[in-house]
Amino acid sequence: MKHYAPENAIFKLPFSFDLNLLSKDLKIAEDFLFINHYVTSNFSRNYKLLPLRSINGDIESGFATETTNYEDTIVLDKCLYFKEVISTFKCSKNSIHIMSLPAGDVVNRHTDFECGYEDGFFRIHIPIKTNKKVEFNLDDKKINMKCGEAWYANFNLPHSVKNEGNTIRIHLVIDCIRNAWSDALFTSMGYNFELETKEEQFDRATTLSIIAELERQNTPAANDLIQKLKAKL
Repeated sequence: MKHYAPENAIFKLPFSFDLNLLSKDLKIAEDFLFINHYVTSNFSRNYKLLPLRSINGDIESGFATETTNYEDTIVLDKCLYFKEVISTFKCSKNSIHIMSLPAGDVVNRHTDFECGYEDGFFRIHIPIKTNKKVEFNLDDKKINMKCGEAWYANFNLPHSVKNEGNTIRIHLVIDCIRNAWSDALFTSMGYNFELETKEEQFDRATTLSIIAELERQNTPAANDLIQKLKAKL
């Protein structure tokens, strides 16, 4: 397995977006129906999303997979500032969502599959609504994301979210494909490219724990990784 170095785990990007304009586009988007997240084992029942870019532009599917058939949805067509924000990232994109976590709800601690910059991929979170009692943890470290900021995190690492406030938490989440532009961006942030060549080594207990977590996800990508991990036991 690749080495997911703590030094490369999370970065605040050098971008800042207009919260008033983000909020105006969110109001437009909220006229559409949010859907449940497709990996139900990782999330509370009220964690929802609205696709802005999805497979074949389907507004009723939040499923993400390895495909080239991503298209903007009718929601994004109406949200011109969201389009401007997304165009800031000069690279190809896969899925793009608005993700909504109500007050009192949680995202259970879990890991994702091939969801870090080492994998040729990077996920950007831009908070639109949040509160001081939202607790986002990545690799057992608390991260404070503020509205209008842009953050990269390596979601191969264990992560969770608790919204212990009285208001909803809403993020614009952009799945990007690594390229020369993003390499230059990550270089400017202090990303250590040399660490990508290392192979992660786990003891047996840790490997079994990772397998158990992946089995709960029960996705094709997770099942593929399970077989690779079991071969190393």
